[in-house]
Amino acid sequence: MATTERMVIGVAGMPGAGKATVREILQEMGYPAVVMGDEIREEAERRKLKPTPENFGTIMLKLREEEGPAAVAKRCIPRMEKAERKVIVVEGIRGLQEVEEFKKRFPNFTLIAIHASPETRFRRLFQRKRSDDPEGWETFMERDLRELGVGLGAVIATADHMIVNEGTKAQLKMKTREVLRKVLGKWMK
Repeated sequence: MATTERMVIGVAGMPGAGKATVREILQEMGYPAVVMGDEIREEAERRKLKPTPENFGTIMLKLREEEGPAAVAKRCIPRMEKAERKVIVVEGIRGLQEVEEFKKRFPNFTLIAIHASPETRFRRLFQRKRSDDPEGWETFMERDLRELGVGLGAVIATADHMIVNEGTKAQLKMKTREVLRKVLGKWMK
């Protein structure tokens, strides 16, 4: 399928904002997804590093240093091209160079940013207890600063759509469906 025939929905947000939940909602609706963080986790495994926030952060920065600021996006594109559906979701965009890389390859690209307050995000991450989640506020803030340092704030600020996620999963699902209707409605015109 030609990349011009595809619609790519990018999902960005700070850690704990709800990116994965939005991706899961879209997947439940039948849209395949590529998770950019999986590329970082796989690279950590290839380098035989423990799955910690520090190691994942180091790898994220190292890949960008070694292969350029769009390195993770470039690594994800082959997975996206293999998807058999016309609408694909890519979760975890962190830099404007990644957005540009996706737009070059997939002209029908739209970006949704998920936003939640630091307190809400910290509580979610602390409760989630994934191996790369912070154990304390200091680690949480270090991770936030690292994410902002690679350009995530600019990505969020320039998103086509914004979902504020301070409520329940049901509320997020409703907001996600509303944004998806707008996105697909515009694309299908």
